Amino acid sequence: MLVNADFHVHSCFSMASSKDMLIKNMAPKSKLKGLQLLGTGDAFHPKWLKIIEETTNYSGDGIYSFDDIDFVLTTEVEAKHRIHHLIVIPDIDIAHELSDRLPSKNKEIDGRPKTNLNGAELYDLVKQYDCLIGPAHAFTPWTGMYKSYDSIYDCYEKKPDFVELGLSADTFMADTISELKDFPFLTNSDAHSPWPHRLGREFNQIELNDISYSSIKHAIKHKDIKANYGLIPNLGKYHMTACTKCYSLIDPIIAKDNKMKCSCGGRIKKGVDFRISEIADFKEPKHPKFRPKYVHLMPLAELIATVYDKGITTKTVQSKWEKLIENFGTEIDVLINIPLKDIEKIDSNISYAIESFRNNSIDVVPGGGGKYGEISFDYNVAEKKSEKIVTLDNF
Repeated sequence: MLVNADFHVHSCFSMASSKDMLIKNMAPKSKLKGLQLLGTGDAFHPKWLKIIEETTNYSGDGIYSFDDIDFVLTTEVEAKHRIHHLIVIPDIDIAHELSDRLPSKNKEIDGRPKTNLNGAELYDLVKQYDCLIGPAHAFTPWTGMYKSYDSIYDCYEKKPDFVELGLSADTFMADTISELKDFPFLTNSDAHSPWPHRLGREFNQIELNDISYSSIKHAIKHKDIKANYGLIPNLGKYHMTACTKCYSLIDPIIAKDNKMKCSCGGRIKKGVDFRISEIADFKEPKHPKFRPKYVHLMPLAELIATVYDKGITTKTVQSKWEKLIENFGTEIDVLINIPLKDIEKIDSNISYAIESFRNNSIDVVPGGGGKYGEISFDYNVAEKKSEKIVTLDNF
């Protein structure tokens, strides 16, 4: 069976997460999104494990269900060098035991625990319990594995199970690195709130024999991911080298020459685009035969907000989003599957915007330094956005 899955989210116990990030909220919002399988996130946090136990029904073989949505236990751990690792866990008893064994001073405070273990030591620990592990948002400049290592094997010493690309990278970028030709890529949301413009903003379409931990493990090990869906990487907030204060995009060579200090006094962070160029082996991607398609999309509410130049939570955006869901079922179907002529009957401007994504004809002002990129469409919408011009600082 083909399943839409988002394995990397956070609970209400993670820093900067919404207090609404609870199973009872995540499940209904996941259904509206079009997901069938969701990671729990934060599965080393004792209080979150208790909520999972009290809220869900155990379906067996590592699956916990609520309101027709299935959950598999996952967590993100911040290990040595501030590198983030994503772990998929077989069941709740193992989650409790690993939580007890993980050397960490904050695991009862923050849903994403910090440990002094390095990648190889964390790998060895979780593999004692048949977990899956790989780098989370592998290329991001603050906490991605490749910000500290030129090779994934330098981090883990052995071969991890997958590579999570993160919002600022995609398959086309990652497949310029030769050592990644044997790895399945995961695209996950890293959501900190349950709303559909966060949950499933990136997701995987994966072939499973059934909904179970064993089947998930088999699918990842045998590279049965059939499609990756995610943002255009230019939209990611760390795609380009940029200042973290004024968000000006800076030439990476100039940034290095100026010791990563912007003329405004802010700190410059190396972009994912440049970091990949530093370690790439090919100018053009070389996709292995098993590599599935990568489909660019963006959350429907954000797309509507862009088209009408309104905030995501405004009545205008939410009413248009709700009407599309009422007519067509799920957000993922609207973005990917529903014929454009049917969407056009509801709203021609939104139909045009979705068509632009489907045929890759949108313009993107790239993100960087912690600011998301912006999109524009080459047509007149009901309320036309004013033109935006991006300039670089002169040093």
